[in-house]
Amino acid sequence: MNNLDLAVPVLGRGKHRNPRKGACFMEFASYLAGEPWSDHPDCTHPLLAGVARDVNDCTTDAGRGRLAPLIPSVIGLTPDDPRVVPRVTAKCIQLALPVVSQERQYILAVALLVGERTLAKLEGRPIDSLQPESQEALEAVPAAARWARTFTARTHRGTPDFARRTAPRAVSCAVEGISQACVPNANERLYELLNAAIAECKLWMPPATPFRATPKESVEVR
Repeated sequence: MNNLDLAVPVLGRGKHRNPRKGACFMEFASYLAGEPWSDHPDCTHPLLAGVARDVNDCTTDAGRGRLAPLIPSVIGLTPDDPRVVPRVTAKCIQLALPVVSQERQYILAVALLVGERTLAKLEGRPIDSLQPESQEALEAVPAAARWARTFTARTHRGTPDFARRTAPRAVSCAVEGISQACVPNANERLYELLNAAIAECKLWMPPATPFRATPKESVEVR
């Protein structure tokens, strides 16, 4: 492989067999991380990688190039705190709710409430308490919020599959909804969403261990 082929990332939609065929966001991340060529590399938290793949595919060809500088920032972001999934999911939904279609608002409002309840349990808060940003997002879509509260009170106090199934689906719904929304700046909103997801993951990374040089043995000079 010629390194010059990858000097300037040219991002494309979907999977690619090798760099000469193009690359998506996470495929370039796998290359930069020194991993086998894949859009599901180990160097990035699975949900964040899913956000990146969705944003890559839903951004227009004209806007996708702006995503390339963000690629190095996802490498090594593998926080293992269970709060990462509901918090990243909430960030994506909070940004999407005001602009997506009404049908998606109902879906995302339910996912946001379920995720908030999952997060509340992890943080030892009252089960129906919300992050201020989530409360504000729901207030912007009152009809969807009312329906979601009724639905979740009746059928969903939480789900053990939130991290594995609900969160990835909600993130994809949020990203796709923004890309299809009747707004003039969908690419900008998708960029903001990916940036927010990256920033949230960074908050949950353990602090780096400071490097300490091993003291050299003293040598007696005679």
